[in-house]
Amino acid sequence: MSVEFSNANDRKGLIESVFTDPVSHAFKRWAAVINFWIYVSCISMALETVEPYGTEYLDLFHFVEYSAVIFFILDYAGNVFFAVNRIKYIFSFWGLVDFVSILPTILQLLNLGMLQGAKVFRLLRVVRVLRVLKMAKSALKELTNKVKSANPIVTNLRIYFIALFSVLMISSSLMFFVEGGLYSEEALEVGQKQLDAELKIHPLAADAAPEAAKYMPLDPVSHNPIPEDKRFYTSIPASMWWCIVTLTTTGYGDMFPITFWGRIIAAVTMLLGLVLFGVLMNIVGKTLMVLLFGETADEKHVADKNTLITGMLHLDLISPEQTVVLLKLSEEELKHHFKQL
Repeated sequence: MSVEFSNANDRKGLIESVFTDPVSHAFKRWAAVINFWIYVSCISMALETVEPYGTEYLDLFHFVEYSAVIFFILDYAGNVFFAVNRIKYIFSFWGLVDFVSILPTILQLLNLGMLQGAKVFRLLRVVRVLRVLKMAKSALKELTNKVKSANPIVTNLRIYFIALFSVLMISSSLMFFVEGGLYSEEALEVGQKQLDAELKIHPLAADAAPEAAKYMPLDPVSHNPIPEDKRFYTSIPASMWWCIVTLTTTGYGDMFPITFWGRIIAAVTMLLGLVLFGVLMNIVGKTLMVLLFGETADEKHVADKNTLITGMLHLDLISPEQTVVLLKLSEEELKHHFKQL
């Protein structure tokens, strides 16, 4: 009986480490699984906006989405169950991110009547992209818990590329749904039907141009028309090209937003590009320091500690026996030792 109880505790401890112990292999493996499904679901969501693939492979996209959500639900349930304060976690930033990553799909599965509108469904689809923020969760846990990595440069690069992918995915999706949504097939079809209904009541003049009977999408803020040759953001992959160019340069010029909210998204994306460039230069600088001088910041601290203790020995401030003892101490223990003196 005691053996069974011990095994049950071991299993519970292993499951708990998956969600609470960033140092454990179980935590890292589960984080890798979640990150994999985040990448797959985001790529699937982007390809779903490209026609005719979005229609031809709709069942495959749904299968990928539902499979990913199963893992996200397990991740959310585990984090809530093993949280120190469950209520606090549920309403915390990461708790809300976890919840938002599964909410749109659950609402669509319920097939509620109030969610049948095209605008509501498009809003739910764009909310799904926020799940890329979940990738930063495990990386930040490693940083806040000071997990020792075999290669800190690789860890920093991993965090950088997570941030880059997050900005790329979120900015591209927002630009597609906010600006591209004004001239999507659904929006043009609805707008044309409304225009046709108005023309039945108020027909055009006999000398009116033929274009007057064709629906023209407008910027909801400035009310400026969006001509056909300025409708660039027809899919998320198309928006990704604009986003990459915007993040890395001042813009290629072949794609640019013409609506108010589209320009707001573009401005924020440009600023994030500057931030990401600064982070990358910091990582490159640290890498060059390691390559040129062969030591990391942690190794430099160890070297400083050893130099200090060796210098004290040469000045006869400590004995050889004390030197051996002090060299075995960590920096914190060494500071505590000198405070006591």
